[in-house]
Amino acid sequence: MPTSDDRLIVALDVPNALAGLDLAATLGDAVGFYKIGLGMLTGGGLALANELKTDHGKRIFLDMKLFDIGATVEAAVRGLAQFDLDFLTVHGDPHVVRAAKEGASGSTMKILAVTVLTSLDRQDLDAGLIKAGTLPDLVAERAGRAFAAGADGVIASPQEAAMIRALPEATGRLIVTPGVRPAGAALGDQKRVATPAQAISDGADHIVVGRPIWQAPDPAAAARAIRDALPR
Repeated sequence: MPTSDDRLIVALDVPNALAGLDLAATLGDAVGFYKIGLGMLTGGGLALANELKTDHGKRIFLDMKLFDIGATVEAAVRGLAQFDLDFLTVHGDPHVVRAAKEGASGSTMKILAVTVLTSLDRQDLDAGLIKAGTLPDLVAERAGRAFAAGADGVIASPQEAAMIRALPEATGRLIVTPGVRPAGAALGDQKRVATPAQAISDGADHIVVGRPIWQAPDPAAAARAIRDALPR
């Protein structure tokens, strides 16, 4: 039985780098892949990413969801690429994806495009003046356009994973799914969810889990339970 399974990515949604290091120490060999997001940026997130990568051999997903004019995105990604990270998120607009891929050239960092945030539903899209259509159809369309622009993968809810995996453009590309909750776990701020096993079965390559692990009485045991429930 492997000590960790990199299909499971644990979101380090804790206040600062010291808390992140403490959690990583608690999880130990049960977890080999971590997500560090915007909430950690001013709390030493990049330093934490570098330490977990270089000193502890962990894989790192930097969840920045970059969105700006092409030149700015390209410059930002080029700067982040020097940290030898594994994944970086940008918004899935084709001009953003193209700029990010240019900035990442020469590195092994994979660019993942955000389709529609897993905390949003159709009512939220209406409030944001997003065009009509069902949410799964919009996610699939955005995913296809992101792939065409060169994205190495996409971020999508587990409920859209199967639809995206079926796209011809998705061959050889990654699908990473937040909004994953073990059976019985609280939904929190997520609106489009599935269990870890279901997400993988539907075509996801990686699942992202945060609170159900780090709020558990025994985080390492919670991580191992999720890992062991994933399809082989």
